[in-house]
Amino acid sequence: METIKFTSIIQNYNLKNHTPEIDTDNIIITTPEINRPALQLAGFFEHFDKERVQIIGNVEWAFLDNMQHENRLWVYDKLMSSGIPCLILCRGHEPDEDMLKAAVANGVSVCSTEEATSRFDAELARWLNVQLAPCITIHGVLVDVYGEGVLIMGESGIGKSEAALELIKRGHRLVTDDVVEIRKVSDETLIGTSPEITKHFIELRGIGIIDVKALFGVESILDTANIDMVIKLEEWDREKEYDRLGINDNYTEFLGNKVVCYAIPIRPGRNLAVIVEAASVNHRQKKMGYNAAQELYNRVTNNIMKRTEEE
Repeated sequence: METIKFTSIIQNYNLKNHTPEIDTDNIIITTPEINRPALQLAGFFEHFDKERVQIIGNVEWAFLDNMQHENRLWVYDKLMSSGIPCLILCRGHEPDEDMLKAAVANGVSVCSTEEATSRFDAELARWLNVQLAPCITIHGVLVDVYGEGVLIMGESGIGKSEAALELIKRGHRLVTDDVVEIRKVSDETLIGTSPEITKHFIELRGIGIIDVKALFGVESILDTANIDMVIKLEEWDREKEYDRLGINDNYTEFLGNKVVCYAIPIRPGRNLAVIVEAASVNHRQKKMGYNAAQELYNRVTNNIMKRTEEE
């Protein structure tokens, strides 16, 4: 199970930390869901999702502000001692002394942000979904080609990095070379990222390591990309039958998600960058409802039927 330190949330969203005496590295977030305590502020703690990040907005703050002092102290103590990992106040609200006292006593980090509650809630949930998504690491190159995330795979030394470099020179963007971290953010979406240590670098045999960002500029790199299709490079085999029509798609699977996969045989003289570009545009056309192979098949079938009728 993936986890994340609350410190990362504080740094990513520039939150104001009101409890610096609490070590936020020890506060571990395990779920991407967010909770806004509502009934809990009225004293009902049954079925409370206490493991989630807790957020308080205008409505919750107004409810607490209208409480009698004794009731508010009871709610603070009950909420902070329930096992919640942290509490974030939105719209610039700041905790009072009673809230901070209860939080520190129970090891709960309290932070605040100027952001609107709904916007911050949605953005934090989106970010946590990515950070806490199931993750695997594979060997390959991920490039954004015409808005399609193309994962290029194949044996070491077959030419993946060279193909990526040519694509970058043609105006496309590199996400990662050699090592691809794949996260499953939903049953339909896989996101690929680069490990921090190899970000923006490409290894070219005979030359060494090159910095894509430094050589080609920031427009040549991308931090993340959806994995929309996979291209597997393989040595040309005269004995093997390769798909020449592409009517039926082949798939490969990562973390239970299927992704369209094309096997491209490597042979001297083949321009891999152009082939990858063509495959990307063709894949986009298929998603928009147009299948060139099916169109050719329909034309041939109609032509045969027409000739049969004429005879």
